[in-house]
Amino acid sequence: MLRILTVCTGNICRSPLASTVLASRLTDADVQVESAGTRARDGIPMTEEAIDLAAERGVDRSFALAHRARLLTTAHLRDVDMVVAMTREHRRAVVELDPARLRMTFTARELVRILQDVGEPDLAAVAAAGDESPDPPRARFAAMVAALRARRGLVPSPSEPDEDDVIDPFGRSVATYRKSAAQLDPALAAVERLVRHAAPTPREVNA
Repeated sequence: MLRILTVCTGNICRSPLASTVLASRLTDADVQVESAGTRARDGIPMTEEAIDLAAERGVDRSFALAHRARLLTTAHLRDVDMVVAMTREHRRAVVELDPARLRMTFTARELVRILQDVGEPDLAAVAAAGDESPDPPRARFAAMVAALRARRGLVPSPSEPDEDDVIDPFGRSVATYRKSAAQLDPALAAVERLVRHAAPTPREVNA
């Protein structure tokens, strides 16, 4: 089973929006999507605005309502295949907790920036490197993550460093929540793209 972790600050807006949307879109894949916050207070629910945004993206409202915040610990990072951080600060916090996670941790918008010029044939070719592994989905996913990591220094950097961050909408307007979600949406599509290459469903294989 693939394990993907999304990380923000309080684990009540951005990271649970990301995790609930991904989990809902990937119900047919052998993947576990979870979230945590670098300064979360355990047990706090998602904000109503984030729940509404999740529902707009196809998440069952009861699923979003059931979310409870978790403070990020090293236990959450154990055996993960990818960490999607909302900002550079969150990425740094993850790596400080577990330096080995550096090789598989990206900010959401950084991931999109790196992946956007990788064609489907190239991605499929990279993934195929894991086909002979005892656990092909995880090996395929790891091969793609390694390839993306290698491209970090090759793709153009953003004109402003904070362009790699998803803005924090907590305590702000609904318009800010929508802007934050719009910044996050391409990353959700990117993660789904990687998962589909790593563990295609039978229908995708036979298409």
